[in-house]
Amino acid sequence: MSGIAIGRLGEERKAWRRDHPFGFVARPVKNADGSLNLMTWECAVPGKKGTPWEGGLYKIRMIFKDDYPTTPPKCKFEPPLFHPNVYPSGTVCLSLLDEDKDWRPAITIKQILLGIQDLLNEPNIKDPAQAEAYTIYCSLSFSAFLAKIVWNTRSASVLRPERWQQPISSYAP
Repeated sequence: MSGIAIGRLGEERKAWRRDHPFGFVARPVKNADGSLNLMTWECAVPGKKGTPWEGGLYKIRMIFKDDYPTTPPKCKFEPPLFHPNVYPSGTVCLSLLDEDKDWRPAITIKQILLGIQDLLNEPNIKDPAQAEAYTIYCSLSFSAFLAKIVWNTRSASVLRPERWQQPISSYAP
């Protein structure tokens, strides 16, 4: 393991513990011996209030390579989400996580998770990763897309059940 990566991730952990957005989770996984594995993190992103994603807490595994922060981590929803910018494997397609696009070594775990939260309700249709989600999102069948999101939120996250009393039509674009 790279000393630079481990050092940076240790600092990220300290910064996160001091100050992180309400409702978000980010922590290194534990090894079998109880020690922390700073190269793999379990994270969760809450859906933004007032969006179809509200009420959900979406689990993400963040995997860092030895050359972090030169290269971005791989972020993967577990379980995968139905979304135009999430591959069927669950891997997030976001320019912020692409070293050939917007990745910069100064980007923090906090910024990554906030960027993923924004992406949930604001898909980038210029860079689709999931054909079915992209097709439905871009079609005139926005209600079908919303229905899939609601199903996704119910099955792939922690819920606040009262949220699901609203009809899908209340989320019109």
